[in-house]
Amino acid sequence: MPSEEQRMLSGKLYNVYDKELGKKYERKDQLLHQINFPIPDVDPQAKLTELIGKMGQNCYIEPPFFCDFGDNITLGDDVYCNTNCIFLDSGKISIGSRVLIGPRVNLFAAGHPIDAGVRNKWLGFGKPITIGDNVWIGGGTTVNPGMTIGNNVVIGSGSVVTTDIPNNVVAVGNPCHVLRKITEQDKIYWQAEETDYVEDRGPLGSPDIQ
Repeated sequence: MPSEEQRMLSGKLYNVYDKELGKKYERKDQLLHQINFPIPDVDPQAKLTELIGKMGQNCYIEPPFFCDFGDNITLGDDVYCNTNCIFLDSGKISIGSRVLIGPRVNLFAAGHPIDAGVRNKWLGFGKPITIGDNVWIGGGTTVNPGMTIGNNVVIGSGSVVTTDIPNNVVAVGNPCHVLRKITEQDKIYWQAEETDYVEDRGPLGSPDIQ
């Protein structure tokens, strides 16, 4: 018989008050307390490494940060997450490399049944969220369960993502929809701006954001 956690991660209904899951909640709560209310000689980022299931190189999460479990979250390399984000990882949350996540972004891989009679039995479900490489998610965005955001995407601030977003687009709104494709003209414009910066200030290396 599958455990409640196995049911949860496979997208089936599960008991949100399962005792074994309760132990994982307690572990998460202890780590989040040390992250969000650090004391001297405790490195919050080191505690985040303990909390997050897999974290690539050069990642930084700005406290306070909140999640359901932590170990169902995967980060690629060079991920920056701004303050007050909530990742409900009852489903797996997979984030690629070189991703910028604005403040107060919600990744909700957790859900509950629409029918009240079933919902009132404290049953929930998880649906994975996948975010590709080279993505910028603007502040205040909410991503709903089961959504995929492609590579090279910009999500406008305050958006609510209720459908999958393809590669190479700017998407905005509630519900979030594709505003336009990212084109060669964007590259030309921003490379010109970068050239102006380099001429004025000098080149930048790859930052160590830890």
